[in-house]
Amino acid sequence: MEFFDEVYRGAPTWDIHRAQREYVALEESGKIAGDVLDVGSGTGENALFLAGRGHVVWGIDRAPRAIAIAREREPERGCAVPFPVRDALNLHWLDRTFGTVIDSGLFHVLGDFECPPYVRSFSRVLRPGGRCFMLAFSDLEPGEFSLPRRVASGEVRESFSIGWRIDPIRPAVFESRIRPEGSLAWLSALTRV
Repeated sequence: MEFFDEVYRGAPTWDIHRAQREYVALEESGKIAGDVLDVGSGTGENALFLAGRGHVVWGIDRAPRAIAIAREREPERGCAVPFPVRDALNLHWLDRTFGTVIDSGLFHVLGDFECPPYVRSFSRVLRPGGRCFMLAFSDLEPGEFSLPRRVASGEVRESFSIGWRIDPIRPAVFESRIRPEGSLAWLSALTRV
């Protein structure tokens, strides 16, 4: 993850200086409920948006530079969000649970060996009946880029096959600064049972 900390020395393409439209729509439709944990929060745009809408939100990321930027943006947004530098694969340290967990672009950078601890970690912090919304690059995206990796909906289903109800996994758009039309993505809605 040192790679990501280094990327935040500049302007990452995924830092669009606002929340992803998919999370705005989820909040506006009432699907974001209870306290929220934003894993892999980066510069905090989704967390700050949700806090501005009245949610109690925590944002975590392993990249110290990303967290520093998120903390700098708090005052200009008029929100207070805890932004600790932490690893989403080890969330037991939180010692609390949330009604909603969001992931905007973390799952698609994990390797195969990281997916099981990622799912276990979510199970520790999401209340039974709580929901996870995950936005990840889709395997349907054309072209030949290798990073971030592309995720098949079947991979999400397999990763969350035990202890989770798979609600809709639907086509979505992951916005970035270099592609005005965005990239094809999957928005997965997962409920902890």
